[in-house]
Amino acid sequence: MWISPAYAQAAGGGADSGLVSLLPLVLIFVVFYFLLIRPQQKKMKAHKAMVEALRRGDRVVTAGGIIGTVSKVLNDNEVQLEIADGVRVRVVRSTIQDVLSRAEPADKSDKNKAGARKAAEEGKDAASGAKAANDSGGVGAASGGAIGKLSGLLGGRKRDS
Repeated sequence: MWISPAYAQAAGGGADSGLVSLLPLVLIFVVFYFLLIRPQQKKMKAHKAMVEALRRGDRVVTAGGIIGTVSKVLNDNEVQLEIADGVRVRVVRSTIQDVLSRAEPADKSDKNKAGARKAAEEGKDAASGAKAANDSGGVGAASGGAIGKLSGLLGGRKRDS
């Protein structure tokens, strides 16, 4: 009988050891929060913002790997994708995995079309200059080098290799 109370008295002084034993569990939770939970929440928030910003003309990839262009935004939950000429499918917005390219606003697209026309005209000028160099025996044309072949292709002629 005397032994029982002696053991009980020795065990009574360990109240602080309970907090110390919980410290590793708290640290593990903090590590999990910052390494797993918080980045996942940020990723979900970014995906939600991306899906809410979808508009007509955006080129997207679904979770199933289907690539299409948004042809119509039906409602808050669905969009219509055109996956081929005349082939339209309805998909749930949350299945949109990624936006490959954004549609540009109408004002900016007019400016880009004008810039594209200028670039195309400059490209034609460069091609005609390359053709003239090829016809006159310019650099690499007589030897059949890479420049001669390239300028022949740009000028619309095919060279036999």
